[in-house]
Amino acid sequence: MLQPEKPVLILASSSPRRQELLREAGIAFEVHPAHINEDQHTGELPLDYACRLAREKAEVVAQRFPQRSVLGADTIVIVDHEVLGKPRDQADAARMLRCLSGRSHNVTTAVCVISSRGDTETRSCTTQVFFRQIAENEIQQYVAGGEPMDKAGAYAIQGGASRWADRIEGEYSNVVGLPLSLVTEMLRKNGL
Repeated sequence: MLQPEKPVLILASSSPRRQELLREAGIAFEVHPAHINEDQHTGELPLDYACRLAREKAEVVAQRFPQRSVLGADTIVIVDHEVLGKPRDQADAARMLRCLSGRSHNVTTAVCVISSRGDTETRSCTTQVFFRQIAENEIQQYVAGGEPMDKAGAYAIQGGASRWADRIEGEYSNVVGLPLSLVTEMLRKNGL
């Protein structure tokens, strides 16, 4: 009996949101997280930071699977030139949400595709999100529920934070964690 072929694409991320987006788009893939240090370098600009992390994730996994194509991605939330990554604890999550309350912020996802031929391409997508004023009790309830703890900017637009988004300018899937139109364009370019 023939064994089914492995998907050509490897996702260098354990993010359930990225996995769900790829599945919904009908893209076959395997998951092999990169497990890299995600600290921002001193003086590193936000876009450079996101692009570096996406590239490093893809490179680490591509070294383990040199005959396969790899997709690495990193999403950051930027407000007042400050990168809001994943919160360290509940107090940090509440601080981030207070910072986002009643204003707009940018969500940038950098994407790196390394083809099975070794060609590397890194691009990014930015979406502007506008939050209404968030009451302190809403912040406390949301944080206590645990949803913000593993998410850039301490919120999930597809979850409980959806009620705070007055409007979005740009690609919704980017805010979830993977800009599908950009990803499919890059994969198609690489024959996937």
